[in-house]
Amino acid sequence: MTDAPPAPTPLHLLRSHSAPISTLALSPDNERIYSADATGLVVVTNTRTLRALAAWNAHTDSILGIEEWHTFVITHGRDNKLHVWRRIEELPAAARIGGSAALPSLPVPALCYSMDVNALNFCRFGLLPLSPPNDGEAEAAPTALFALPNLVDSSTADVWTLPARTRLHAAIGQDDKAPRAAANPGARNTTGIIMALHLFQRPGGALRLLTAYEDGSVALREYTRGDAPSVEGAGWAALWAVRLHGESVMAMRVARAGDFALTVSADHIVGRYNLADDAPADGQHGVIMRTKHAGNGAVALRDDGRVCAVGGWDGRARLYSTKTLKPLGTLKYHKTACQCLEFARQAPGASAPEEGSGRAEVDEDDDEEMSAAEVEERTRWLVTGSKDSRVAIWSLLSFDK
Repeated sequence: MTDAPPAPTPLHLLRSHSAPISTLALSPDNERIYSADATGLVVVTNTRTLRALAAWNAHTDSILGIEEWHTFVITHGRDNKLHVWRRIEELPAAARIGGSAALPSLPVPALCYSMDVNALNFCRFGLLPLSPPNDGEAEAAPTALFALPNLVDSSTADVWTLPARTRLHAAIGQDDKAPRAAANPGARNTTGIIMALHLFQRPGGALRLLTAYEDGSVALREYTRGDAPSVEGAGWAALWAVRLHGESVMAMRVARAGDFALTVSADHIVGRYNLADDAPADGQHGVIMRTKHAGNGAVALRDDGRVCAVGGWDGRARLYSTKTLKPLGTLKYHKTACQCLEFARQAPGASAPEEGSGRAEVDEDDDEEMSAAEVEERTRWLVTGSKDSRVAIWSLLSFDK
């Protein structure tokens, strides 16, 4: 009889926080882990050394979302603020010489600008970068659009511009109050507040907004008036709306290719939504995929869209095939709810080794070189955060056939 393989254990643990972890992010080059907690503290960790690069109190309340954008870091808090910070570029000298530097002694990034937002919803911003990387050209300032719940009506959404902070579209969804198509007969038909959103563009350039709601429904809208601004939701056509969950949507993630989205909730369902075809052959824009575990609060998708991770209120992170929802494994470490998780990038832009060199490119000031094998292993990382204030780093199998 063959013994069962040992249960996986975290590759690394980060103990930089003393409050529940509320959100996580990795930089596009896999060089930095951003972790944020319920007190508003943000810690940036170097993935080569596992030392903190920066730590600061970005908000006075729990942080809903964080994301690196070019040379900036965007944070969004429950204190009704969205901040844009200048990214910390390198490890402090104090952290290079000794062990891990104490968090109070770490640098604080410069605050570039801020804006007031409505944080009644537990809904983080949705960022849509518009300009390509500036490749070091100072005059090529990056621009982006981002979506947030409306300043007054939390059941509708606004779209803003960065860095101008101009509202381009207001109250998206206000002119569409039709009941959602319910998966369960007799279910209530009011949407409630927005719980998650994702702003993206079709290949032809049309702007679209995917929104998930308190009543368990998801709706897709497209803007039909070109580049002109709008108010009260005018010009935003509802393409479809479907309700798969019996509880509020707790998290939503869209595949990097933009062809499908997944949602999780307090129920045992993972909702899958078709974004690639406006008129699917089976007529179904959403499909219910049932798991054996209720109480899910977070979901993440690997770059290739083939594998997803679902964070449970029992502290476990479960891996599934996104096509069949076949279980691929369960990660057990956290004792309380796993509130956020993120896959590393599979094709990081700044860490690829030169062909034949066997070594990763590093900055002159970086005292930790990485082999090609180490760079490849880092692309298979999954990072999880929990109410237990711990951040766990897992090294996964490739799951290739």
